[in-house]
Amino acid sequence: MSRIGIKPVLIPKDAKIEVKDGLILIEGPKGKLSQRLSDRIKIEIKDNQVFVKRVVDTKMDRAFHGLTRALIANMLKGVTEGYTKELEIQGVGFRAQVQGNNLNMQLGFSHPVNITIPEDIKIETPKQTQIIIRGINKESVGEIAAEIRAVYPPEPYKGKGIRYSGEYIKKKVGKAQATAAK
Repeated sequence: MSRIGIKPVLIPKDAKIEVKDGLILIEGPKGKLSQRLSDRIKIEIKDNQVFVKRVVDTKMDRAFHGLTRALIANMLKGVTEGYTKELEIQGVGFRAQVQGNNLNMQLGFSHPVNITIPEDIKIETPKQTQIIIRGINKESVGEIAAEIRAVYPPEPYKGKGIRYSGEYIKKKVGKAQATAAK
């Protein structure tokens, strides 16, 4: 049995779930999300809870069982609370700002880096060195955060670059300090 798949998902009071034609539709105060379901999985809604069941007990069905339950739980959290990722920019002269539908970043390159913001994502820059990404789809929020971080990942010698808020970067000893220690 899948440990995650057998747990029921509690439906919040302000969310609505509808299952039809192999598609699950979830609506809440923050928006709407939908997900195509496998034919190997059945969804039952009873007493304000969603139960995910598999039709056959093959290895693939067991994998889809836990995955489907996790996707439904993430969608319910997204339409009721939403998801947030925070990024920090470290480096002298490094900064970011939102201009219309683009995130404009000055990262020490010879040119500014522009990233187009998807429609379902909101990006804020309360400080020039802080980026806050919000959205209802967990996958989209994580994907755009990873895309922004990949522009200039934190380097291990000085720690410059874009990092997740609270991320620890293990610093390396530089070449000059390594030879002085001998």
